[in-house]
Amino acid sequence: MRSVEEHLSAILSRLRPLPPFEQHLLDAHGHYLAEDVEATRDLPAFDNSAMDGYAVRLVDVLGADEDTPAILAVEQELPAGCPPSEIELAPGTCARIMTGAPVPPGADAIVPVEWTDAGATGDGSVRINRAPSQGMHVRSKGEDVRAGEVVLTAGTHLGARQIGLLAAIGRDLVSVRPTPRVVVISTGAELVEPGTEPAPGQIHDSNSFTLATAAKEAGAEVYRVGMVPDEGKVLLDTIEDQLIRADLVITSGGVSMGAYEVVKETLGRLGTVEFTKVAMQPGMPQGYGVIGPDETPIFTLPGNPVSAFISFEVFVKPALRALQGLSQLDEEPEKALAAEAFGSPEGRRQFLRGKLVKSPEGRENSVIRVTLASGSGSHLMGGLAHADCLIVVPENVTRVEVGEPVEILRLETA
Repeated sequence: MRSVEEHLSAILSRLRPLPPFEQHLLDAHGHYLAEDVEATRDLPAFDNSAMDGYAVRLVDVLGADEDTPAILAVEQELPAGCPPSEIELAPGTCARIMTGAPVPPGADAIVPVEWTDAGATGDGSVRINRAPSQGMHVRSKGEDVRAGEVVLTAGTHLGARQIGLLAAIGRDLVSVRPTPRVVVISTGAELVEPGTEPAPGQIHDSNSFTLATAAKEAGAEVYRVGMVPDEGKVLLDTIEDQLIRADLVITSGGVSMGAYEVVKETLGRLGTVEFTKVAMQPGMPQGYGVIGPDETPIFTLPGNPVSAFISFEVFVKPALRALQGLSQLDEEPEKALAAEAFGSPEGRRQFLRGKLVKSPEGRENSVIRVTLASGSGSHLMGGLAHADCLIVVPENVTRVEVGEPVEILRLETA
């Protein structure tokens, strides 16, 4: 059997990022950058006021207070959007200025209008009742971003804040990776759609719904095809029809060692797919390869619902990152303390459904503990629905005692 790392490495070695394309900013939202973005100008592009008030020379307002206000002649009016003033402030003068307007030459600071009488005397002067400090309320040129600076790197997810920055530096087009298109298919003659009454021996299809929504949560555009019976020609025709809109295909069922494993028999006609055993529980039978003229990646996952979901988390989710040109997550695994004892099979990496609980430990910190959300059966969906993590038990560990640290993988939660 392969180890989990060996199987994942074999998958990632055959994947290439989807070709990038240029998008306008609003259409780029939610995508990942495929380029480093440099600022072509300073941000702010010029010294400007952060307040409505008066641009002053510090020397003219030193010591100003309520009892001895500084009285300055207002020589300029500077609204937002006006061109930079070429008139330098003369001694004893100031400029009335609006938020965002360019600071005039010679000004050291902005006095907020609240610190003045706002020119209430009507004689063209203003009384300043409080002295500002050097540079107060001045947004200096380039204090946020300098021209030539890399402001966003390739692989950055473009949310609202990143789109705002791109707009602020004047970019209207950026190169991004397309959202991976994922086709999800369940196989099995025993499957029926939810909402219909199953006949004796039939069950509702849950895998295609689980895998489709898991792929959506991982950032993919998903097409759920639904169920295909155990008939080679039907499966072959279905997959061929779907390849035109697929960057990745996921099937579930038909990959174990049983006698009616139509997936194994069919996919060899479409490409190269390797079926193997991986030293993990659940999820031992795995298949991966490429099919069709464009060598579209395909994952053939086990049919048991929990096995299929855990296989997605361990193998398909990293593949979706690779298709988007993203590096694999390599931070230290998160740990929690076992709240109960449990066993694990030797020689297989076990993924148990877990529930996290914070336990107070003193005043300043708390310890995260984890308890089992259900049994280890690969068909037990009830526990999976209430789990918020997977407990990862290494291949060489057969027993975990209460209080021992264990690795956890957090799951998507609402």
